[in-house]
Amino acid sequence: MIITNKHNLPQAFVNAVEYPTYTKGAAHMSVTELLNSPQIVQLKAKYANEITVDVSEMMWAVFGTAVHHVLEQNKGAGDIVEQRLHADIDGWHISGAIDQQIVTKDGIEIGDYKTTSVWAVMNDKPEWEQQLNIYAWLVETVKKTPVSKLKIMALLKDWSAREAETRQNYPVIDFVTIDIPLWDYDKREAFIRERIHLHSEGLYANDTNASLPECTPAECWEKPTTYAVKKEGGVRAKSVHPILSEAEVALQEAGKGYALEIREGERTRCAKYCQVAPWCQQYKAYLESK
Repeated sequence: MIITNKHNLPQAFVNAVEYPTYTKGAAHMSVTELLNSPQIVQLKAKYANEITVDVSEMMWAVFGTAVHHVLEQNKGAGDIVEQRLHADIDGWHISGAIDQQIVTKDGIEIGDYKTTSVWAVMNDKPEWEQQLNIYAWLVETVKKTPVSKLKIMALLKDWSAREAETRQNYPVIDFVTIDIPLWDYDKREAFIRERIHLHSEGLYANDTNASLPECTPAECWEKPTTYAVKKEGGVRAKSVHPILSEAEVALQEAGKGYALEIREGERTRCAKYCQVAPWCQQYKAYLESK
């Protein structure tokens, strides 16, 4: 990866990005990679020496690492922190670093710290549930000890005191603990096998120069095109519709002085957050179709 520093940030930030402390050890794949798109994982491996990232794009990643370090140094008595566990399944060696494990009489409670947005904790994040359940599988497989609870501990980087006073269901403070559903062992293992199968297909396609398995709409963070009925000159929509014909009926019902606004869909991850978008044939075809 090529690291740039277009905004002349202090060298300490550059070093933090160039020499990260994270490592998956001798594993074929980390839990994070296992949950990622097989296409993205393979393109990152193939173009590792050509991917260019500016330090300014990694600031929140550096901040998240700093938060983890501070909490690790000030752990509670008896807490097991930042422990990396390894296990083999279907010929693959996977590993995961678990932020916090608390041993109780009922089993081990697993906690994961997130430096994230308010939006993330107010909406469904299935990947969090998947991640923590893979950790639970690792703990029970390696330690032969039951897991009793899973939780996300989220530090909200964009929390607003004003919004907390006025918006319904908005977090009261800039920290939220979220209980995560604990799957049974068989469901966890079946999910891991499914992810390994998908990544095996991606690896084979990459090795044979075949077409890589495409990212799903969810993996692209795809937002569909919608149709808004707005008062002419207004800012907010009177109503928003997923289907054009439905929006046209609403426009007719709204009467004089209203107009239809087409809000084009977007693959947000591809457009703004995917490091391998320049080499992705799927995204290239999507742009051409637009």
